[in-house]
Amino acid sequence: MVAGPRFSILMPTHSRVDVIGHAIQSVLDQSETDFELLVVGDGCVSGTADVVAGFRDPRIRFFDLPKAPHFGYANRNTALREARGELIAFAADDDLWFPDHLERLGQALSGGAALAYSQALWVSSDGVLAPFLTNLEFDDERQVFFSYQNTLCADCVVYRADALPHLDAWPEEVPAGGDWKLWQRIMNENEDRPFAYCRTPTVLHFSARRMQSRYANMPYFATMLEIADNGGWWPAALRASIPAGATEQSVVAGMMRADPPGWTHAARLASADLTARLAWDFVKTVHPSCKQIDRELAAARHEIEAPTARMAETERAASEMAARQAQDLDAMRLERDASRKEAEAIRKSTSWRITHPLRSAVTALRRVGGSR
Repeated sequence: MVAGPRFSILMPTHSRVDVIGHAIQSVLDQSETDFELLVVGDGCVSGTADVVAGFRDPRIRFFDLPKAPHFGYANRNTALREARGELIAFAADDDLWFPDHLERLGQALSGGAALAYSQALWVSSDGVLAPFLTNLEFDDERQVFFSYQNTLCADCVVYRADALPHLDAWPEEVPAGGDWKLWQRIMNENEDRPFAYCRTPTVLHFSARRMQSRYANMPYFATMLEIADNGGWWPAALRASIPAGATEQSVVAGMMRADPPGWTHAARLASADLTARLAWDFVKTVHPSCKQIDRELAAARHEIEAPTARMAETERAASEMAARQAQDLDAMRLERDASRKEAEAIRKSTSWRITHPLRSAVTALRRVGGSR
């Protein structure tokens, strides 16, 4: 039995006859040459077959299939049933690979992980490149990935063919997000070592034409573009001038192929510097701003709490005064009770009884005198 290639590369295509040639060329330019490329025509437009045939490379196999429902996941499964590689890679027909993409992802999988993924440089429709830095090793990012949103560019992923029981594992029943469901399934069914992260850009991911969006309708990328538009320090290596009538893919592919090692090194260095610059700007500006906000909040809390403290002091003083008044009242009551007891004792004495007639006579004389 003839051994199969190390990699089987799946490249679906439908309507990008204008740029698929650049995508295929970036695969053929890989430093890792042990692969087969399965180009899957999903009801593809006229001329696609001619572009594919023009490469005349025996490693390429073209599946010219009628349009399947949704994103053609069923056609991808048809091609994968004939895949012979031990590792499965994905290549979009409108994206580009760095020359060492397969080599680096193959190395990442050498430790036994079921799936490996790398960083992508996203490319805007007007030629701005920005890193997309998903790191599923962080619990919060992994929670977002599994519960809310796909944060892995499909081109960045390579997985083991034996990570699932069957090669034709694309979910055909979903209208979109089939790659997201597939990556999740691979990780869930290989919990002992679900993934490995290659911390360097190996893919250029372009905004799909169907989105009609400069930033691929991805808010994170939109934020990066806003920084690029307003920051004069954006690295020149992460910009490409797109002439009228040219595609972003053709321009960037030309830059890459003119000097693959030099361009790759410059792009990765610029991406690392850009990431460091963004972090440093946060430390210098955003974080001090947060501290200023904290100071303002503390001052506001003081203004709110000060009247409360004064009220509490007033209430304490009033309480102390009430306590003193209660004590004085108790003392007066004790003095009154003592006087009553003393008067009662005098009335009961012998001298009080003996002198009673005299006191009565005196009282009568006073009344008579007063009536005159």
